[in-house]
Amino acid sequence: MIVRFGYVAMSTVIPDCSPSKTMTMASFKKLDDREAGLRRLAAISRTNLHNTLRLLKHNVGSDIKVYRLTSKLIPLATHPDLLDWNPFAELAGEFAEVGDYVKKHGLRVSFHPDHFTVLSTPRPEVLVNSVRDLQHHVDMLKAMGLPATAKSNIHIGGAYGDKPVAAARFCEHFTLLKPELQERLTLENDDKTFNASETLEVSRRLGLPMVLDIHHQWVNNEGELPWELWPEIQKTWQSPLAVKDVLPGESLPPKIHVSSPRSPSDPRSHADGVEPVPLLAFLKRIAADTPAVDVMIEAKAKDGALFGLMEALKELAEAGSGITVLDGASVNIEP
Repeated sequence: MIVRFGYVAMSTVIPDCSPSKTMTMASFKKLDDREAGLRRLAAISRTNLHNTLRLLKHNVGSDIKVYRLTSKLIPLATHPDLLDWNPFAELAGEFAEVGDYVKKHGLRVSFHPDHFTVLSTPRPEVLVNSVRDLQHHVDMLKAMGLPATAKSNIHIGGAYGDKPVAAARFCEHFTLLKPELQERLTLENDDKTFNASETLEVSRRLGLPMVLDIHHQWVNNEGELPWELWPEIQKTWQSPLAVKDVLPGESLPPKIHVSSPRSPSDPRSHADGVEPVPLLAFLKRIAADTPAVDVMIEAKAKDGALFGLMEALKELAEAGSGITVLDGASVNIEP
């Protein structure tokens, strides 16, 4: 089984390369000239896109093919006071440059809208804002010229006192989304509310590919082991929504998230790095029936955690543990 590792948004290795530079609405409102403020926001966005391109080049140089883009490329893009601002025409060249680089090097990129983007909400105003945020992420991917294989990953959301009703509401709201939003989504289990089994049920109902977060599954489960769910999770990556824009002869590997608990007393928070042993226990269990899987590392040390994990895997490979290191960010795992 081919395993490719990626990381989230920021680098702890490359200095002064934040793709998430921002400006608060309070600072924006202090400006006397609104147009000057919009130009400032566009300039910050250019810096973010430039630094994104720098990170992608760093990734290619390090053999990293999987990367999560920050949602903060354009500051205040979905703020209610700036709904008349459309920055995409002004930033078309920068977005296209990022997208062209992604396509040239065959990178797999994604977004993860924040926890305020919830389709299970019973509040109409929250739903409107959530759909607006999902549309913004799709608009960024379209501005990069990326196919529907570049997706946004979300959680089901809150239970609001009745989990089955919340799940049904999520499904209802999902069916009301435009097709261009539906085809860009993946669904992930969370660490407190909707566990992996419940998330899988919704994924299957809607035909959405499911991202299994094995850390979340360890702290929020019904007694099942993560690899027991894997055969059905893997099937969700064959749905029409999952394979939209996948070229003939190619495939889109399932994706999982991994992180390690910060401490026994704080099991839900993420540690700086990733413990290889629990991860390998899962990967070896699924290796026989999984040709390939992409692993998004959600550790605090970002790409530093990826490099640390690869060093640990190299040591295990040398000890003859059924691991073959393929390059700087991928391995082959024997069952």
